[in-house]
Amino acid sequence: MKKRAFFTIPISILLIAVIIASFFLLNIQPAEGKIARAQKLAEFTKPAVVRVVDYAVVTWQFTNPNDPEVIAILEQLHNQSIVGGSGSGAIISSDGYIVTNAHVVEATQKKDEDIANEAFEQVVTTVADYFKVDYETAYNYMVKYTQYTDIKRVLKVVLPGGDVLDGEVKSYGAPINEGKDVAVLKIEGKNLPTVPLGNSDEIQNQDNIWVIGYPAAADSDILSPDSSLVSSMNAGQISATSKKTEQGSPVIQLNAAATHGNSGGPVINDKGEIIGLLTFRGDTVNGQEVQGFNFAVPVNTVKEFVNQAGVRNTGSETDKIYQEGLELYWGGYYKHALEKFEAVQRIYPNHSEIKQYIANAEKKVDSSKTLWSDYATIFYIIDGIAGLLVLILLVFTFTGGKSKSSAAGAIAASTPSAEPAPTPATPSALENTLQDLNKDGKIDVQDILLALQEHQKNQQKKDEE
Repeated sequence: MKKRAFFTIPISILLIAVIIASFFLLNIQPAEGKIARAQKLAEFTKPAVVRVVDYAVVTWQFTNPNDPEVIAILEQLHNQSIVGGSGSGAIISSDGYIVTNAHVVEATQKKDEDIANEAFEQVVTTVADYFKVDYETAYNYMVKYTQYTDIKRVLKVVLPGGDVLDGEVKSYGAPINEGKDVAVLKIEGKNLPTVPLGNSDEIQNQDNIWVIGYPAAADSDILSPDSSLVSSMNAGQISATSKKTEQGSPVIQLNAAATHGNSGGPVINDKGEIIGLLTFRGDTVNGQEVQGFNFAVPVNTVKEFVNQAGVRNTGSETDKIYQEGLELYWGGYYKHALEKFEAVQRIYPNHSEIKQYIANAEKKVDSSKTLWSDYATIFYIIDGIAGLLVLILLVFTFTGGKSKSSAAGAIAASTPSAEPAPTPATPSALENTLQDLNKDGKIDVQDILLALQEHQKNQQKKDEE
């Protein structure tokens, strides 16, 4: 056994080491790249942050044919005025539900008369500027001869990928200083990117937060048209958690930079969850906006309207695969990241980031790291063979080394016993049965021969008788 063990034990140890190594490799998680948390949050979130455009178009009829100058002014305006504005919002379900501010979609929620009055003020201001008269004079003149003939409400949601879709208000609070500034919209879609809702009861002063949206200050004639599809993300902290509006609605104070256009945009925590929607800014000083004094509707207030609309805040398959692809990409596993990105493109072709990530991954695929889990089947086969060999070697070592005598004893013990063979006569035994026939004082072979001869003679006598 010792000789066999000298060879079999080291081989067994080597095979066991192979099994252990395979399990270790299979359980290695993809290495995370050295990407800042804020950058990860931005990449995860911005595909689900949308621009909301809400407006009403009022058509006018001027009834004084003797005033060609005013007629010409209205014709330049195509006899129409537009009231409304734009803001931001976040998709919270894969089938197209969006949260934003009520005041962002206020224009289409007003009564016809209120919309017409607001639009009429624009017409009066234009006429007053043209004729260089005061507003009241222009108003008194225009109100006699002008009436609206049509009001068309339009609510559009612009996705980061460029799609412009019709929106519908499903749940509506009230504009700022009138109530809870929350609205829930619906667009048609499936597998849309989403942002999860957090819990604003858990927030603390000085928690890190990020505001994401489409601030008007970031729009510029110098930028390309597609730049309007790229959201901005500003970092900050929570300044106060328990402030309220005059109507008693809770708000969160933030010090992150924001401006008009950011309204309705999500405020996220370091988990990537929405903890509020930006709603209004602090007062201006000398007519200028002062940054660092902005307020958000807490997400738990937002949830009231989400529940009212019967919406479930659920992530999409797009989110899952996209985030897996990003983690692989940041870790250097470009081949596997490319597979994930291509899967995202198949289920949601207009994803805002996916084309660029596919292009980048294709460029780097040749330098991709090895992901050992791809070889799981091969490892399992090797482990099975190695385990079987270890078992055979151990059996051979501890049961195959017994001595031949032991084996022979074992065989003898298992063989049925036979009649014992006669024991040859020893000199002492002969002394008890023979006599000293030749009288030489000892019993030896000669005596045996004589005894045999005597026996033969006796036998012959019997035969003769």
